[in-house]
Amino acid sequence: MDFSFTEEQQLFADSIRRFAEDKLKEGALARAHSKQYPKDVAKLLAQQGLLGITLKEEDGGMGGTLMDAVIAIEQMSLVCPKSADIIQAGNFGAIRTFAEYASAEQKAKWLPDLLSGEMVISLGMSEPEAGSAATDLKTTAKEDGDHYVVKGQKVFGTHSRDATIFLIYCRFAPGIDGIGSLLIERGTPGFTVGEPAEFMSGEEWCPLYFDDVRVPKENLLLGPGGFKRQIAAFNAERIGNTARSLAIGRHAYNLARTYAMEREQFGRPLCEFQGLQWKFADMAMKLESAQLLLYKAAVGADKGLPSAYDTTLAKMACNQVGFEVACEAVQCMGGTGYTRETLAEYCMLRTKGWMIAGGSVEMMKNRMAEFIFDRRFSQRPPKPAT
Repeated sequence: MDFSFTEEQQLFADSIRRFAEDKLKEGALARAHSKQYPKDVAKLLAQQGLLGITLKEEDGGMGGTLMDAVIAIEQMSLVCPKSADIIQAGNFGAIRTFAEYASAEQKAKWLPDLLSGEMVISLGMSEPEAGSAATDLKTTAKEDGDHYVVKGQKVFGTHSRDATIFLIYCRFAPGIDGIGSLLIERGTPGFTVGEPAEFMSGEEWCPLYFDDVRVPKENLLLGPGGFKRQIAAFNAERIGNTARSLAIGRHAYNLARTYAMEREQFGRPLCEFQGLQWKFADMAMKLESAQLLLYKAAVGADKGLPSAYDTTLAKMACNQVGFEVACEAVQCMGGTGYTRETLAEYCMLRTKGWMIAGGSVEMMKNRMAEFIFDRRFSQRPPKPAT
């Protein structure tokens, strides 16, 4: 059993690290705290082939593996965390769902701009009353001639402030089998992108309002019954979230490690105090352990269908470790870590978000319990006896 990169993977990792150091290290702090989507960075990453790494070559992608995308996210995160966001968005989530299920006409219309960094796609799944219980969504799509008429609301969409196209989960009919998805363009009459709101990390999102929006049928991605097909691919999507949270935690760890070697108190470098030595030992152990779970999930997914067990375990572990390590890094750096003059506080706030997005840590624990006991545990109340 070999846990090392192949020669090709190591060359790939080294090339991304050099590119990041040369082109994106300068300005990384300001970029992280900016509310603007870095379209200039997206175009630069596209030129390097870092958008669409996992998409098929015939679709304009690189035909690479999930592990390739993980390596790219990790190496970029160690230099410029905000730029790694763009790599994740260009390889996981809405763009992968789109590339998997879109028609040839839909791909021809939108995929070139998405892969060139000219356009951003945002996912609309969560609603005010449908978060973890995603199948409780109330946004409806009613058939009307050559169109669907959409009515409802979405919240918390990543890149919703800047997106040109939105992949919206809708209810076409009652029950889980009545859920599917439509592609809705910004500017469509009746579709309103609300005022920006902030996450704790400073990243902005916009509520989306659909007031009898007429969407042409050619914008249908997956009709009734499509929800199960899309969610089945979610195991692979969670690998992107998992890679980001762990990589950002490692970025904070590296910042704190350098700080502990250079900062002196009481006439000694901080790294000479046993209390901090133990903190760093614990952080290193957590990072390395979670890293193995991530790689196991990614490599397993590349060999066939992603293992729900592996991806659930990896997400749960990496989300927790990323946040715990980032918090400890801030603590080790003291007042400096708590300021916005380094990326430590950004890493702490960003990793907290990954513990919620894409299936909360608590939902992952529920899922793990089902694997452990080989049975389904519904979170819904029992149905009344008839």
